[in-house]
Amino acid sequence: MAVNINTVYQRVLAIINKEQRGFVSPVEFNLFANQVQMDIFEQYFYDLNQFLRIPGNETRHADPVDILEEKIDIFEKFRQDVTMSSGGVGALPSSVYRLGNLSYNTGTDYVEIEHINQNDLNPIISSPLTAPTTERPIYIKTSETAIQVYPTTITSAVTCNYIAAPAKAEWGFTTVLNAPQYNASASTNFELHHSEETDLVIKILALAGIEIQDVGIYQIATGEDTKNIQQEKQ
Repeated sequence: MAVNINTVYQRVLAIINKEQRGFVSPVEFNLFANQVQMDIFEQYFYDLNQFLRIPGNETRHADPVDILEEKIDIFEKFRQDVTMSSGGVGALPSSVYRLGNLSYNTGTDYVEIEHINQNDLNPIISSPLTAPTTERPIYIKTSETAIQVYPTTITSAVTCNYIAAPAKAEWGFTTVLNAPQYNASASTNFELHHSEETDLVIKILALAGIEIQDVGIYQIATGEDTKNIQQEKQ
């Protein structure tokens, strides 16, 4: 279940307008919303790395690793086609954010394509003992979206697992009597786990407090954010 963007916007406006402290326009809100969504999303991976180093517990709904993996699972893509061309050149899907395993379908089975650093490539392909084959292929990344597969005779049947980035959130609107009115058909909800609604509100409020130069709003929001982080890491 995604987080409704209009719910978040109305909560932000309600808090800001409670004491007539200012106004956050839809354009400003959308900028803040996407910055915050990506901040929360990127933090999943740092937190997961941290929690994997400490003992968990056997209660799935309270184990921090299980909770984070549930949030990340929303964005996982499995066996997505890699566009291959002659010479083993491949183009990754445009939505790749963090690349996982690559596989090659030999016709009878899927074999993993091992990732190799470019510095290690020449010694590997030059040695008869380690030279890649269709049963033991390798690849290097040549850019953020491009790969080179060896042996270069592999020009099709390559797939990848990856984590996609959240879609850009958008509070769409139409103007009625010079005022923006929510338009659901022109909007895109947050793709984050529904449990992130409060965090989205708090973090957007912090940015809004800076924008409208209201120290009180900023302090309240950052205080709540700090409290939430402490609770999550206990």
